[in-house]
Amino acid sequence: MGFSTMMGMMTRAKALVAVALSAAIIAVAAPAMAQEVPPEQLALARKYVELTDSAGVYEITLVEIGMGTLSQLTTQNPELADEIDLAIGAVLETYQSRKGELLDQFARIYATRFTVEELQEIVAFYESPTGAKLAQANTEVNSDLQAVLQVFTNNTRSEFFAKVRAELRAKGFEV
Repeated sequence: MGFSTMMGMMTRAKALVAVALSAAIIAVAAPAMAQEVPPEQLALARKYVELTDSAGVYEITLVEIGMGTLSQLTTQNPELADEIDLAIGAVLETYQSRKGELLDQFARIYATRFTVEELQEIVAFYESPTGAKLAQANTEVNSDLQAVLQVFTNNTRSEFFAKVRAELRAKGFEV
């Protein structure tokens, strides 16, 4: 299977989700990994991660890496585009079995921050119809929220700047 066919997975979520989660993991993974966590707590955290991974973070991250590799190698070797595409597809296949490693790391982070009782409540919620709906909708909702925030930021930036300038002018400063 070629890389091009795997790009369809990108429609499930924005690449931004993967980037944001990756940054968060890097920031907190080291302290979380150092703590010992009871197996029951870790299992509950893993269950939560599985219940809420509707965006397919692992798959999206791999596709993004594949896209970057495809772009770089095809730019340097345009005559090998088809071969590069096939090679990327083959390499992506080798990573499919490693998803559990990343989800285990995610689970460990949650397990260090929540008690067994809290994780039981969280898992129970996400197993409910409402929790399952929330997990499914999160990717689209987050994308919509980000779009609204971007519009707000763009609109407020110039207004805010103008108000600060007016405030300074009222105090006799010309900026």
